Amino acid sequence: MYESSTKKSRISISSFCNKKNLLAAVLIISPPLAFFFSLTIGRYDYIPFRTVVDVVLSRYFDIEPYWDPIYDIVVFRLRIPRALLAMLIGAGLSVSGASFQGIFRNPLVSPHILGVATGSAFGGLFAMILFNHPSLDLLFAIIFGFVALILAHLMSRVRGGTPILMLVLAGVVVNAFFSAMIALVTYTADPLYELPEVVFWLMGSLADASYEKLDVVTVPILVCIFVLYLLRWRINLLSLGDEDAQALGVRVERVKWLIITCVTVIVALCVSVSGVIGWVGLALPHIARMLVGPDHRVLIPTSISLGAVYLVIMDDIARTLTPAEIPLGILTAIIGAIIFGYLLKRTQGRGWVDS
Repeated sequence: MYESSTKKSRISISSFCNKKNLLAAVLIISPPLAFFFSLTIGRYDYIPFRTVVDVVLSRYFDIEPYWDPIYDIVVFRLRIPRALLAMLIGAGLSVSGASFQGIFRNPLVSPHILGVATGSAFGGLFAMILFNHPSLDLLFAIIFGFVALILAHLMSRVRGGTPILMLVLAGVVVNAFFSAMIALVTYTADPLYELPEVVFWLMGSLADASYEKLDVVTVPILVCIFVLYLLRWRINLLSLGDEDAQALGVRVERVKWLIITCVTVIVALCVSVSGVIGWVGLALPHIARMLVGPDHRVLIPTSISLGAVYLVIMDDIARTLTPAEIPLGILTAIIGAIIFGYLLKRTQGRGWVDS
């Protein structure tokens, strides 16, 4: 009897370990597979997967070209920067959502809750209308993203601290303010020359992806993602509540604002190069939580992998589904709402709102 129960226990433990290892392998392999698959499809022509791999490797190894020379231009100038930017933005927004949901102790929170995305969108539009220079568009988007964070911080300060509820309410106010400013800028845009570009940018798109944009945003976003990864244990403690985290030795205010600053940098940079892409930071952390649980030590890397794969696939669909490219923000909103609604129905709302 005892031997039978012991054998069953060993089998269950072995099964759990096998599933865990299989999931880890899938999460590691999926991003590079999604990246190379993204290079095979597009408006120009379908390129076989093996040919794409050989085209990429030919830059680093001595491989005799057997493909049409136009493939080099399509892969390296058009598809690689777009795929890399999609993966970077997807990973950044997803890990930002997972981090915010942890420190705010509410899985309904998204990286856009403090108004940073709206502030960055206003800054980018303001520079687009006033200067019409790509570098200034990026700069103003980043600056106004931090302006939005500073405004939210100043409005939420209470007796030397920053209560989470006050910060969320301040974010709602900042969101409303910059949304009104975006509407004002859109209203004043020239309807023939400026308005179509403004509207398309607000919907979110990676159509203008380039190595220049990658050079600007890659290092800061990767550094912030790495910092959030290093803070994954502290996010676990912060999710218990400020008092419990402080009792366990966490410098609550300092760590909280370090996380918020990292998320602000990520969101502002993402908006500056792609416009507003919503729902990634809200829906993907839920899927990650269903796969690995609420422990941020594994939830953070899982969110990074899922976010990168998800957004590159969404961008593939956006640029190939119809003759005219679908704005990426519209597609992620539709798919994200469906995913979120399914998750809400499946869980029946249990544990979705912090008590």
